[in-house]
Amino acid sequence: MSGDHDFDAIWREAGPAIWRAVLVYAGGRRAIADDAVAEAFARAIERSDSIREPVGYLYRVAFRVAAGDLKRSDIVAEPEDRAITDTVEDQDMLLALMRLSPAQRGAIYLHYRADLPVREVASMLGTSSATVKVHLMRGRRRLADLLAEDEA
Repeated sequence: MSGDHDFDAIWREAGPAIWRAVLVYAGGRRAIADDAVAEAFARAIERSDSIREPVGYLYRVAFRVAAGDLKRSDIVAEPEDRAITDTVEDQDMLLALMRLSPAQRGAIYLHYRADLPVREVASMLGTSSATVKVHLMRGRRRLADLLAEDEA
């Protein structure tokens, strides 16, 4: 294990993707995404000597921090600014994603938008591949229903 991680380079290369994924997961709540990613980097720097794969670690911690913040937040918010609309181009899809659970949003975004395999999505979300598959299945069904409603 190595503490020789270049967190400046990791921030430049992976930071924006981690932040966008957490932003979608958090339903467009920029403050949650900002705090979760900042906390993930702070923890990674603190534990640098014990982390083998820093990017995976950063995703897992950021999603866990965001999940905790979402549990404590009883507010259902609209996207706060254009950041999330820049992440998901299709407005109908964005509005439908906002109506999914955070776990479904995270799984769908990471698997379909970030093009990650189920196993990697599970690792990033801190859950099992089977759970991710369930989130993907339920999320796809719900999205299909929501998008069909919008067209009707």
